[in-house]
Amino acid sequence: MEKLEICVPCHFGIEAVVKREIYDLGYEITKTEDGRVTFEGDWEAVVRANLCIRTGERILVKVGEFHAEEFEDLFQGIKNIPWENYLKADSKFWVTKASSVKSKLYAVPTIQSVAKKAMVERMREALHKTDFPETGESFPVRIFMMKDEVLVTLDTTGVPLHKRGYRTYASKAPISETLAAALIQLTPWRKDRILLDPFCGSGTFLIEAAMMAANIAPGLNREFNAESWKHLIPEDLWKEIRQELKEEIDTSVETNLQGYDIDPDMIRIARKNAAQAGVDHMIHFQQRDVRDTSHPKKYGFIITNPPYGERLEDQKDLPALYETIGEAYKRLDAWSMYIITSYEDAQRYIGRKADKNRKIYNGMIKTYYYQYMGPKPPKREK
Repeated sequence: MEKLEICVPCHFGIEAVVKREIYDLGYEITKTEDGRVTFEGDWEAVVRANLCIRTGERILVKVGEFHAEEFEDLFQGIKNIPWENYLKADSKFWVTKASSVKSKLYAVPTIQSVAKKAMVERMREALHKTDFPETGESFPVRIFMMKDEVLVTLDTTGVPLHKRGYRTYASKAPISETLAAALIQLTPWRKDRILLDPFCGSGTFLIEAAMMAANIAPGLNREFNAESWKHLIPEDLWKEIRQELKEEIDTSVETNLQGYDIDPDMIRIARKNAAQAGVDHMIHFQQRDVRDTSHPKKYGFIITNPPYGERLEDQKDLPALYETIGEAYKRLDAWSMYIITSYEDAQRYIGRKADKNRKIYNGMIKTYYYQYMGPKPPKREK
């Protein structure tokens, strides 16, 4: 199969997790940048990445890279890309998104317009046609400009990867499925350990953890843009890999996953979402206030996304809330706690400085992933 460079955009701060997932799939990383990891693969790798990567946002195929300081440079650079190797005469193609950072060309609508004209010109010359009906399969193009360097990609995913298909209902400020999966993977939690979320909302952390425990590939129950590219990726390849991944699922695995929320409506929503994901039997959801958090066993994990101002009418409530979180954590014996929040006084009111603190951008919001490390459980006798 043809060798490709495949780009995986992600949240700033979780590139290491994305790299680990790519290595686990058996592919070699070629480049790591802020918010993007690139690896080498083929069209089968595109299929596997879409179906299996839990923490990236999209799977993009790199089709061109060049320097451009003027729109003529952009036009010629786009025109030099062999679009006829990817598109058919009736394919629908357009620049769905362009971004420009620290570049001389910064007018995004003009970048999109010039790029489209260049693509059409290339197709006209390559196929000796003047009319392109664009009634066939979709080829959305994404262009990234950084310091006048242009990266041109094809979006194989379409609807972003965090849309797993199970979250029909959401809380007012849900954490994305991809970020939740990444935050779990940044902890030592494993499927045989207790996991509790006292602000579970629509259940995302626990559902993602259950899917990991049961080895359910995140993309199994959704479609991808590149499934229509049958001249590039055989339809049977998608079917074969899906079947292979289904055979690896084990929903009988024993877990101890618990979700609490003070809002009974959110508990109902979380249960529905878990059922949609096929993991409702693996998670216990319960209406409960964070101040009532307790567990008789040792060595568990809290992973949670508590309110941090954006979801509260009045930020004056935050000190008391984070004090309550700190008190609840103290009552748990030998537990670890991982909290993502943009509230900068979180450690102060929790009453203890975190052992580790990782800066992560949740969309445009700068957040902190506070990591309180509990002791490791004693090794079990063989």
